[in-house]
Amino acid sequence: MADEEGAAGSSKRDERLQRFRDLRMKRNEARKKNLEAATEEDKVKKMPANFEAKKRRIDWEEAEEEGRKAAAEAGEDYDRAKLLDVGADQAAHWERKKKKKNPDQGFSSYEEAQLRQYQRLTKQMKPDLEAYERSKEKLGTDFYPTVDTLPQQDLDYVSKDGVDRMVADLEKQIEKREKFSRRRAFHDEADINYINERNMRFNQKAERFYGKHCAEIKQNLERGTAV
Repeated sequence: MADEEGAAGSSKRDERLQRFRDLRMKRNEARKKNLEAATEEDKVKKMPANFEAKKRRIDWEEAEEEGRKAAAEAGEDYDRAKLLDVGADQAAHWERKKKKKNPDQGFSSYEEAQLRQYQRLTKQMKPDLEAYERSKEKLGTDFYPTVDTLPQQDLDYVSKDGVDRMVADLEKQIEKREKFSRRRAFHDEADINYINERNMRFNQKAERFYGKHCAEIKQNLERGTAV
């Protein structure tokens, strides 16, 4: 009987020790995972802000290069084979994205506005290489003027068509600028219910939003019949 009780007690002790060992192993494993996660998080924080975007770009370029190599070995056109896997909705999305390559996002700075205008003007330019070569042959060394070059009226550095294009573009810019920055016309017969320009704009906004709701009250006050 005593032997059975001792065996039972020893079995329970071994079971507790095994459970204790399992808990210790789980604790060590959790500690190791926490340390790895903290190390990885610290590593990510020290990386540049655009690291993920660069990584995706590099992965895409590597996949693109591997695809082109495989297509070249198979004797296929990679761009054509790639289009076969593109759906109609995805193709339409790419087309819309191409059209919005240089979207007008409003005014942010004068530098951005100047850059957008420069890109727009350069896209519109259609150089006439034949006229360029003719002018270069005609002017000779004067084609590249320096500080010592004297201006001469018979040297046509700019053609008449070029001047006309410049004038037409400047007139278009002036017309567009007037639409965006035109000053509101002043009406002498309009009611003066403001003390300065800021108060005038506030009254105009209030009239625009609440004028139709307060029209009767305003008329009664003007007639002097308000209760």
